[in-house]
Amino acid sequence: MTGKALAGADLVWPDWPDLPASLGALATSRDGGVSAAPYDDGKGGGGLNLGLHVNDDPVAVRANRERLQAWLPGRPAWIAQVHGADVVDAAAVGPDRPVCTGDASLATAPGVVCAILTADCLPVLFADLDGKVVGAAHAGWRGLAGGVLGATVKAMRAAGAGEITAWMGPAIGPDAFEVGQDVVDAFVAAIEGDAARACFRDYPGRPGKYLADMFTLARLMLARDGVERVHGGGLCTASAPERFYSYRRDGVTGRQASLIWIK
Repeated sequence: MTGKALAGADLVWPDWPDLPASLGALATSRDGGVSAAPYDDGKGGGGLNLGLHVNDDPVAVRANRERLQAWLPGRPAWIAQVHGADVVDAAAVGPDRPVCTGDASLATAPGVVCAILTADCLPVLFADLDGKVVGAAHAGWRGLAGGVLGATVKAMRAAGAGEITAWMGPAIGPDAFEVGQDVVDAFVAAIEGDAARACFRDYPGRPGKYLADMFTLARLMLARDGVERVHGGGLCTASAPERFYSYRRDGVTGRQASLIWIK
């Protein structure tokens, strides 16, 4: 069922100018796989759903993961994401080990692949400028407000990272992410000053609802933890049905991945 190989054009290649040459990183789209609707590519072909937990045919998901594998130096460290802030060692995750629960992972050895699954939540990839430590974080609004990015940075520094650069992958954008007052309150409490409130616009015609800018919120959280080299943040999942899965848009849908590793 693996069929044709996954093409480079099916993938998202990070525009990440200070990513060290000794590291590799990519994100997937919904293109290039074998999953049937509603996990398809949105254009009449098979979709590259990589999530085993969304009721897609597991045979198709495993075939999709095998297609992705051709682009990677090792098996992705798939973790059980729970919208929290725990960081796990990607080297401890594997098909022959118990599932690790967390929302971020880090790696310090070549060939260990950090991996995050998303379908609107914000994936953030991290790299030490010396190329010694990498990390990946899953930042839905709860995890983002709860400090998952800071926890990842802290874990990377404890593992020997110096200056850190980050890339924000495809996520629901500021013109599509409708939230309530509880989300506004969570970020106002997490970020000092008025900067957080400025990341929310009143939703026209919907009192008590707001449009949230997760990309800018993430930049604020990263700056608080001393990470100023931040790239990406221009790809909206919800507004690109021909390219990305989006839970907010479709409900039942697949998952794309963001991955980073030391070569």
